[in-house]
Amino acid sequence: MSNESTAQTTNFIRNIVIRDLESGKHATVVTRFPPEPNGHLHIGHAKSICLNFGLAQEFGGTTNLRFDDTNPLKESEDYAQAIMADVRWLGFEWNELRHASDYFQQLYDFAVHLVRTGTAYVDSQTAEEIRAARGTLTEPGRESPYRDRPVEENLDLFQRMKAGEFGDGEHVLRARIDMAASNMNMRDPVIYRIRNVPHHRTGDAWHIYPMYDWAHGISDALEGITHSLCTLEFEDHRPLYDWFLEQIPAPCHPQQIEFARGNLNYTVMSKRRLLQLVEEGHVDGWDDPRMPTLAGLRRRGYTPEAIRAFWAEMGISKSDSIIDMGVLENAIRNDLNERAPRTMAVLDPLKVVLDNFPAGETEWVEAAVHPQRPELGVRKVPLTRELWIERSDFMEDPPRKFFRLRPGGEVRLRNAFIIRCEGVVRGADGEIAELRCVFDPDTRSGQPGAARRVKGTIHWVSAMHGVSAEVRLYDRLFRVPNPLAEKDRDFLEFINPDSLGVVSTAVVEPGVAEGAPGECYQFERIGYFVHDVLDSKPGKPVLNRTVTLRDSWARLEPKP
Repeated sequence: MSNESTAQTTNFIRNIVIRDLESGKHATVVTRFPPEPNGHLHIGHAKSICLNFGLAQEFGGTTNLRFDDTNPLKESEDYAQAIMADVRWLGFEWNELRHASDYFQQLYDFAVHLVRTGTAYVDSQTAEEIRAARGTLTEPGRESPYRDRPVEENLDLFQRMKAGEFGDGEHVLRARIDMAASNMNMRDPVIYRIRNVPHHRTGDAWHIYPMYDWAHGISDALEGITHSLCTLEFEDHRPLYDWFLEQIPAPCHPQQIEFARGNLNYTVMSKRRLLQLVEEGHVDGWDDPRMPTLAGLRRRGYTPEAIRAFWAEMGISKSDSIIDMGVLENAIRNDLNERAPRTMAVLDPLKVVLDNFPAGETEWVEAAVHPQRPELGVRKVPLTRELWIERSDFMEDPPRKFFRLRPGGEVRLRNAFIIRCEGVVRGADGEIAELRCVFDPDTRSGQPGAARRVKGTIHWVSAMHGVSAEVRLYDRLFRVPNPLAEKDRDFLEFINPDSLGVVSTAVVEPGVAEGAPGECYQFERIGYFVHDVLDSKPGKPVLNRTVTLRDSWARLEPKP
């Protein structure tokens, strides 16, 4: 594991851990990452993964992966498997794989303990009645008419709930705390609800399922977690976390600590909304490269190193903020700039014929695999009489400071020589079909004229040897920074219609065509691309744009 994945930067959580170890409060660090298996992980979850695993690694501790599988209506084993794959892809390995469902019997036994001690009761009100009696931030709630049921009656009803004698919603088990508490979470929260549905791990064994607040702290205690790291929305739940553990014979009392979530602009981070995007067909699945899911980012060509470095740079705080998408894009640019081999590809081809180049011959020119990494050597690039260049690299009547090809003008072909445009050939439709050019042989590398300078250098691909490719130009999924900002408008209205452009005319160097799924490149002068892990095949490449060479959105965004 590289250093950027550990919590080396000082932050308030790291300082707490250091104090706890130095004081002897804890002999080691035990953390957990507790996702619910009801969807795929996204870039925000990666922050929590890096924090939990990174802290434990730094201080020689351990981290459990624990699935919060307490809601069988929304959860599946497929999601669990995808989450495990994402955690491992990020570069982490858990000490133990746990599930909240592993503790269903213990959670039930602890709930019985609450009933016996008079701190929990069965409430037979409807969900609507319970909600209406909860009160507001300025008004206390009303006590349930069932709050003072006798202990034996509560025990009997709770056991019958477990046995499956009642329908969904007929009863719930609530903690008996304080309906006038200023913290709404302490107003007799529900601990168990009836769900007569099978669980993907326990089958039909259970008809009641614990609420998150009940399962979370007790699961932490049973696993010996020392530092239970949660995002800020759980700060108001901490008194309840502590209260539950104080009411039962828990083996230990973990410390819950909250930190700010990782939010990005130009996307949404809610699993509910991400699921909506998938189910309504606005994207092509959870691994669509426009999605902020780790599966989508992986397919787009993001690397685990870039994501770990991004969150290390962003740090840990207690203040919510929205991070500019450009910061994440710069993280992958910096990473791929170091690792991606260079190659040439033409997306919108215009044919160039070199009239003084021998017909049928191929010259193999040498080009650096990576200009800053000479140890990677050189690649052989085929050069022939007929070439493809980008259509945008030629203009018949160019403006000032257009330093690419024009009639009578010269440019250097990258890694080759200087060419001059002698004429234009039009097709039957009047459009430019090809350019007739000549090359200057003295401007090859090693020749007397190699140092002759022209203002423009363009990339190219041999028409004889180049391979056709499908190129998918992915961009940001939404066209506004915060698609959820306007409460009276549907966030789907702000989907960027140009978030995916498919180029079927692209031509790439022959070496690219044989690349493996997931192999990345820098297309010189264009951007960073990766072989699609599902659709790219040897000889029939499909390449996804990971990111442009520069931030193309910066000039579009208003300055503060």
